[in-house]
Amino acid sequence: MDQDIYFHKTITYRAYGHNLRFMSSQELFSSHDIDVGTRFLLRSVVEAGLDKSQRILDLGCGYGPLGLCLKKLNPGSDIHLVDRDALALRYSRYNAEINDLDGLHIYGSLGYDDVPDADFNLIVANIPGKAGEPVIGYLLRDAVYYLAPDGVVAIVVVSPLEDTATAILQDTPGVDIITRRRKSGHTVFHYRLADEVETTKPDIDGIERGVYHREDIIIHQGSLEYSMQTAYGLSEFDSLDYRSELLIQALINISTRNGIRHAVVLNPGQGHTAVALWKIARPHNIHLVDRDLLALRYSRRNLLLNNCSVERISIFHGVSADFECDDELDLFIGILREEEGREATFQTVRQAAEKLSYRGVIIIAASSTAITRLVADLASQDLLRITAREKRKGCGFLVLERVVI
Repeated sequence: MDQDIYFHKTITYRAYGHNLRFMSSQELFSSHDIDVGTRFLLRSVVEAGLDKSQRILDLGCGYGPLGLCLKKLNPGSDIHLVDRDALALRYSRYNAEINDLDGLHIYGSLGYDDVPDADFNLIVANIPGKAGEPVIGYLLRDAVYYLAPDGVVAIVVVSPLEDTATAILQDTPGVDIITRRRKSGHTVFHYRLADEVETTKPDIDGIERGVYHREDIIIHQGSLEYSMQTAYGLSEFDSLDYRSELLIQALINISTRNGIRHAVVLNPGQGHTAVALWKIARPHNIHLVDRDLLALRYSRRNLLLNNCSVERISIFHGVSADFECDDELDLFIGILREEEGREATFQTVRQAAEKLSYRGVIIIAASSTAITRLVADLASQDLLRITAREKRKGCGFLVLERVVI
């Protein structure tokens, strides 16, 4: 596992008589060491005896320090670890294996939206500092719908969010704050629902309720016009990134030459490239591929907003282009996550090439530096050839086709 190209380091952590190891990726929160907030929250849970809870939900698990420590302390517990980032889930699974922990449920969820069970005795979460008040409110309030009658929620926030969290909890009917502790720039809250209060879980998910909604916009790109609903937590909420502009222009050029039936949009963000693809080429299938469930669901939402039928849209929640697809792809288009590193971006392009049809095309955008490095890496193999390249304003794109021998 240490050969994984996303791997950064292994963290050793001693928790209440147990030694645990955690593999981490540079791309994940607190990749150098388990952060102070997580340690503080875990200590508060153990000191309150909540580590003995039978059913536990670790919301936003990252690479797994909270949920896996609790499993080590209470091997008979039933623990769910969820995150919206597929790379976090990959590392949680790695870390469960290297610590000889089994019987865990590790899966993708956007907040609580994909959690199939309820009646948890304990819900734990290290609330992201940059989540925004509507999302923080959702994470704190909706926990009560997933609690057992005697259940407790234990969260940690950075100190600047203490007043926000306090106001949210005090304004939530029936919530009883049983613990509030401060230490090292963080505040821990433990709270539960009063016995006499009944709750009814909403019938619609967080996206439909507008939890992530930022604004409605109309994009004009040349002769192309489309509507978008944008989300907090995703870039390009009010205008196009220049890399997206390059992709759309390259797409216009390609679509006049090649018929596009089956297409993949990599790292779609708000969905600009996916919607442009639909408007320009009307492919039979659009496969959306991303680590981030929020990006996938907002991209799908914006495709539907622009009259793409739901039957044409597929979602693959995973890392790079490592997904199963029955279709041979006519087009693979997207922006590279160059922060993942040179090896990872090259692997993504190789994986995409393996899924191309005979005349399939890859269109990739990134910074000029990342494109230059990719060109050098492509020169070392005979899988793809460059048919177009453009560089402007510190960004660039490549059009790639398979080498036919």
